[in-house]
Amino acid sequence: MSDKIDLYSDRGVLLKSDVDLSAVSPLKNAAMQRLISLTKRTVAVNLAGVEGALKTGKVAGGRRQIKGRELNYDVVANAGALAEKIKTLLQVAPGDDTNVQILGGGKQLLVQVPTARVNAASEFVVGLTGAASATVEALIQQFKVGIVEAPMVHASVWGEYPQTVGMNGGNVASVLNIPQNDEGLGFALRNVMANHLAMITKRNAMNAAALASIYEQIGEMEMGNAMGIFERHQLLGMAYQGLNANNMVYETVKANGKTGTIGTVVQSIVGKALEDKVIKAGKKLPSGYVMYEANDVSKWNAYAAAGVLAATMVNCGSLRGAQAVSSTLLYFNDIIEKETALPGCDFGRVMGTAVGFSFFSHSIYGGGGPGVFNGNHVVTRHSRGFAIPCVAAAVALDAGTQMFTPEMTSGLVGAIYGEIKEFREPIVSVAEAV
Repeated sequence: MSDKIDLYSDRGVLLKSDVDLSAVSPLKNAAMQRLISLTKRTVAVNLAGVEGALKTGKVAGGRRQIKGRELNYDVVANAGALAEKIKTLLQVAPGDDTNVQILGGGKQLLVQVPTARVNAASEFVVGLTGAASATVEALIQQFKVGIVEAPMVHASVWGEYPQTVGMNGGNVASVLNIPQNDEGLGFALRNVMANHLAMITKRNAMNAAALASIYEQIGEMEMGNAMGIFERHQLLGMAYQGLNANNMVYETVKANGKTGTIGTVVQSIVGKALEDKVIKAGKKLPSGYVMYEANDVSKWNAYAAAGVLAATMVNCGSLRGAQAVSSTLLYFNDIIEKETALPGCDFGRVMGTAVGFSFFSHSIYGGGGPGVFNGNHVVTRHSRGFAIPCVAAAVALDAGTQMFTPEMTSGLVGAIYGEIKEFREPIVSVAEAV
């Protein structure tokens, strides 16, 4: 891979120039590797939720409440002592990378299990299970919980587990879903809903798209879709769409932001591709219609990927609503294919994804807003990493139009993971690690 790119921030500021494409690969970039590690190690513990569950007897989610089993423990007030106990329990060796931070005045804990525990596990759930079990043990020690009361403490932390594997109603959360919910091999990092991504990045649309793109493309590598010539193909798409390579997304949005439409973004991208000699005019039909040809198919895909994100930000940004993202994914690609006679982003997979997505997010079915979707969802899994970054950006730009808002579904996850720079500012973090 001899490609060179310039990396720009979400504000259009040059961060690094003349960067080898391979330097932003998850296989080499230290910031991405740290992001993967922290994703598996970092867990949110909701101490305020634990306290409320114990005081009311409402555990395991739904309408479940066990009268007569209420426990009046001042969990939040004892956050400092509990944090120390949890760290001691999780620590493998003195001075290792175990980390427990108190947030929100004691209402939440950021817990990072040590790397040694992750290395000694076959699955990423060790962060979730380690934090949950340490929290239960710390509560038992701190409040001298007896054998009769201990099950309620367990339920307040673990939720419905082990009756169900999803920890429904629990007060420990990871950005990763449980393995049983993955659609297939390699989907774990694609199983992060767009609302989470928006809240983690503090509703910064470009950083939300970047975090989504990194997760999606790591997933593509993990599931075997980025081998051989496809490695360059996927990395180019991630660089231009997710990491704002050559400032393409930023400049396109800026040029079309005030009065632009999906169609004008198509014009910008096609014009840029012609200027950069990524595509060229080919056969001209009797009608005058010109069929373009790609000099570099993978780079054309990268330009289209940047374009569909820019179109999303222009369209959903002007609407202040995420619901238009599926139609933007559809019609940007439909128009660009008619304009050039070349395949749209991801060889039509983004456009195909958008058809089902429109139906399931807010059409006749209306099962949920765009924010609850992810790259593992049966409706949106089909694109190879180029659809969900647009969904994350759209959700970040949404002004509260969704039935399931990011604040409702992802407040705890956003508060915890948003404290870590690699999650909150992925574009800058990746550039700094080049």
